[in-house]
Amino acid sequence: MEIIQTIIGLGASVMMPIIFFIVSLVFGVRISQAFKAAMYVGIGFVGVSMVITLLLDNLGPASQAMIERVGLNLVVVDTGWPTASTIGWGSAIMPIVVIGFLLINIILLALNLTKTVNIDIFNYWLFLLVGAVIYASSKNFWISIIITYVLFILALIAADKTAPYMQKEFDLKGISFPHLTCLAWVPFGIAINWIVDKIPGVNKIDLNPETISKRFGIIGEPISLGMILGLGIGLLAGYSVPNILTLAINVAAAMLLLPKMINILVEGLIIVRDAAEVKLKKWFPDREFYIGMDTALLIGEPSVLASGLILIPIAILLAFILPGNKVLPFVDLASLMFLLAMVTPFVKRNMFRMILSGTVILICIFYVGTAIGPEYTEAALMSKIEKPEGIQYMTNIVGTATTWIGWLAIKVGDLLQSVFS
Repeated sequence: MEIIQTIIGLGASVMMPIIFFIVSLVFGVRISQAFKAAMYVGIGFVGVSMVITLLLDNLGPASQAMIERVGLNLVVVDTGWPTASTIGWGSAIMPIVVIGFLLINIILLALNLTKTVNIDIFNYWLFLLVGAVIYASSKNFWISIIITYVLFILALIAADKTAPYMQKEFDLKGISFPHLTCLAWVPFGIAINWIVDKIPGVNKIDLNPETISKRFGIIGEPISLGMILGLGIGLLAGYSVPNILTLAINVAAAMLLLPKMINILVEGLIIVRDAAEVKLKKWFPDREFYIGMDTALLIGEPSVLASGLILIPIAILLAFILPGNKVLPFVDLASLMFLLAMVTPFVKRNMFRMILSGTVILICIFYVGTAIGPEYTEAALMSKIEKPEGIQYMTNIVGTATTWIGWLAIKVGDLLQSVFS
């Protein structure tokens, strides 16, 4: 566990190249090529991280300024995914759960019950977070661990099922995404798409980057969309003209640079994927395998980024008007595009349907976050995280605990505890 924690502490940009270098050698890639693949993956993650940080650092203050202008004063505060990941990795269940995940993945692969080799160890926190909240709520160590194992298995199965759609839409052959937070919202996208298809007139609305670019020319290109959205967010935040222009340029830069950084990362992935495909077909002629990766690979898609930006003011409006909502969206407002990452193929990159899906998703998140605020805060305290001054309860809006799956898992944990107590 000390070795695992040390590697995880290095961050994805260092951890993933190490993993990819080892995996490359296992599949017979020459040392020089294995090094190249590992470095491309590492450099890609550094680039993606830099662009995302640029985006978050600019959108975060703008989102907070919008909240201050609206005057929202709600008692369950979104403290963001960095705090959420610390809760997961700091939980008492972490050592047993992490070792269990590695063994479960190996066993399921050996039994041909999954195709996904989940090397996205950094995002194990998504499962650990739910387990930590279940433990805080039920006070039962083993119930929280068992339910967390079940969620991990379900994520592998769902990753297998969604992989063909992701691979086709994003041109990522051999890749799957066992990312529970994003997987949880796929049914919402499918349902919204089905409903819109049944509404005459509305079902003809088609907003995707290509159609927008074709109709509006340069105005419809990703850099122009980023510029326009940045200007709009800056105006809503009440920024001065220089600050509005700075925000607009930075958002446009992210729209242009993020896909390029992801392409570098994918170059490294292709080297490993191709070598793995050859070896695995030789070792297992009738089997197909996927490499499980982070959904950060998906958010470079312009429709995902643009829709995520549009959701920021929508989230603030919903927090204000939803009856019974106690969640104040805050730190994670700048990360809303992740909620739409895996929804995209199921709505055919139609931004109109993506925004509708995102709105329904946010409504669900606000009510789940309101319901589990006390348990989430207790989990944070149990992980030695101090509650910020002036905050009654904590939550995060882009995390697994505030998905419908997270809520259901917490309730199942409470039910099992009442049965066995």
